[in-house]
Amino acid sequence: MSRIDWSSLDVRLLQLLVAVLESGSITSAAQRLGVTQSAVSHLLDKLRLVTGDALFVKSGRGIVATARAEALGARARELLRDLERFARLDGFSPARWHSTFTIAANDFQRDLLLPALAARLRAQAPGLALRIVPSAVPSLDSLRDDAHQLIISPRPPEGTDVIQRRLFEDRYRVFFDAGVRRAPKSRADYLAAEHATVLYEPRRSLDLDRHLAAKGFDRRFSVTVPGFSALPAFIRGTALLATAPGLLARHTLIGMGQCRPPVPCPNLTMYMIWHARYQRDPAHIWVREQLLSCVPPALNEVQDQVSSCAD
Repeated sequence: MSRIDWSSLDVRLLQLLVAVLESGSITSAAQRLGVTQSAVSHLLDKLRLVTGDALFVKSGRGIVATARAEALGARARELLRDLERFARLDGFSPARWHSTFTIAANDFQRDLLLPALAARLRAQAPGLALRIVPSAVPSLDSLRDDAHQLIISPRPPEGTDVIQRRLFEDRYRVFFDAGVRRAPKSRADYLAAEHATVLYEPRRSLDLDRHLAAKGFDRRFSVTVPGFSALPAFIRGTALLATAPGLLARHTLIGMGQCRPPVPCPNLTMYMIWHARYQRDPAHIWVREQLLSCVPPALNEVQDQVSSCAD
């Protein structure tokens, strides 16, 4: 079989590469693209001839991408976005927008804001697929490489080509199972208790935990979990305390006892963060506006609920 020339590359092949990379499955990629599995396999064979690489190889019952596929995928995303911007020069219409928009957010901000955003996008931009991935500690390279089009985090990466906007500010609360224990009566009571906390990445504590440790407030962490969403299962039925963002009372920690921390805690400011390349992009501006519109009702409802709770 003769090698297909690079000029055989088209948008479908670029979309295919990204779809298989992000879904990790031929079946899922076919569903995402709205074609049959055989069509995906055929196009993948064509792409292998164009690139001269296997791109995806079997691993157990699934497939994994080769190093070249990962590198090509990053470039394919850039090309697809360039083509989108080219097509939108005459005006942007959410209803005609067909793409994937990736937002990086950890479970706290994800569960607080993004379900409402997803509902808005489905209603106004039905051709747009929202992809949500963990942000952990946000990386400047992930914005520069276009792996994420938007990051929601209290930790904006430093860089002259990164733009941020404040979304909301939250206060920390101490959560506990009110059926098992009372709120800590004093600083000594709080420090003597066993605590649960979150560790998104190894050896990278929450900013709050690092702040309190630096102030000399030593706590004993009996349980460490990889996200706030895991806290309820470990707090419920125990005497553990968890010092966490107060807005978690809206969803993850709803129904838990809570009180003000008996130690001084800084406020938690949340930002949305993007690369300067998208500052004037009409589609990106539209998504940012939709996200901002999700903040006030979600925030005001929770702040009212938290402030009305007795300590």
